[in-house]
Amino acid sequence: MFDSPSLTFSERTWWHRGKPYTPLELTLDAVVHSLGLLLALGLGGVLLSIGETGRLALAIYVASLVIVLTVSLAFNLAPVTPLKRFLARLDQAAIFLLIAGTYTPLLSMLGGTTTRDVMLAFVWGASIVGIALKLVVPERFGRLALLLYLGIGWSGVAVFGSLAEAVPANTLGLLLAGGVAYCSGIIFHLWERLRFHNVLWHCFVVLGASLHLWAILEGVMGRSA
Repeated sequence: MFDSPSLTFSERTWWHRGKPYTPLELTLDAVVHSLGLLLALGLGGVLLSIGETGRLALAIYVASLVIVLTVSLAFNLAPVTPLKRFLARLDQAAIFLLIAGTYTPLLSMLGGTTTRDVMLAFVWGASIVGIALKLVVPERFGRLALLLYLGIGWSGVAVFGSLAEAVPANTLGLLLAGGVAYCSGIIFHLWERLRFHNVLWHCFVVLGASLHLWAILEGVMGRSA
């Protein structure tokens, strides 16, 4: 797992771009992650305290959000060593976990319906496949993984009508805004020549995660009212 000791900053691999980030970039990136974690823990705690039903689904969601931000922070701050490569596997796999974790409480709001069961099976099944790919062969199927991220992430449009009947209108708007934020951030993730591109990418990640957290919070409050 931690073999291949000779690693240098000049090497470009599936887990390292080959050029180190400046201390300022790393510091700002840590700040962005830390703010996201504080928000996830704070509002996540509120969410769990007010959710009278579906607490397991909410706990899965909050846990997935905390995990993805923690692993991402550890990966981005880790020096270029075999440990960083291992963290890269977890970082990329955790994205699938967050997607499935986010859908879990939302789909649970549909009640005991066939639509809910089918969508949960699809989302978690596809996410488990993605997690396995990233943990076992992360250096391969890069484009397939990207398609899986986007496909699973936007699969909710298939049950948009059902969600519209089950959750407040604001919730749907926040969900869409969060999805757009995630997708917009990909531009900066790929724009490696831009200084602070990684910081900007994670700003959009935290923004998208925050919008989805807010959406689920509103959905839970709307159902409790």
